[in-house]
Amino acid sequence: MFSDPVKNIEQFDLGKGNYVADFGAGSGAYSLAAAQAMGGTGKVYAIDVQKDLLERLKNEAKNTRHLNNIDIVWANLEILGGTRLRENSLDAIIVANTFFQLEKKDNACLEIKRILKPGGRVLFIDWSNSFGGIGPQPQAVFYKEQAEKIFEKHGLQKDRVINAGAQHYGIIFRK
Repeated sequence: MFSDPVKNIEQFDLGKGNYVADFGAGSGAYSLAAAQAMGGTGKVYAIDVQKDLLERLKNEAKNTRHLNNIDIVWANLEILGGTRLRENSLDAIIVANTFFQLEKKDNACLEIKRILKPGGRVLFIDWSNSFGGIGPQPQAVFYKEQAEKIFEKHGLQKDRVINAGAQHYGIIFRK
């Protein structure tokens, strides 16, 4: 069973009116789940480097799902300040299946810390291993222990672990 964005967002307990970023939004499954979980309130910033995916997500959110609380942000997550979001401005950040693709993981972690409010939370989900073609290549897997180490190194504390599916792990960190 693949990771289910709706179930993972339910375990994250987003509040009404929260300001949330989805780092590496891709096709937008987590952005859409977060926007719906907040009942159309607050704001979800869907952030990705691929403009075509962001445009597709924008159209689906507005025209198909009738959600007006998703903004798309074209940005490179590996550059500090790359999101152009205000410092200490977000209640929560979602990072799902993204870190295994990044070269500059420390920079992405620093950007998360920069824009997250004190007490803000991060839902971090990634592949637990390489699964013969359905996950990342073996050398690209970003293991749970690596995630804990890099976030703690940058001042975010592990809050709790969630069940993110058979092939994934999920950790909630707090600033």
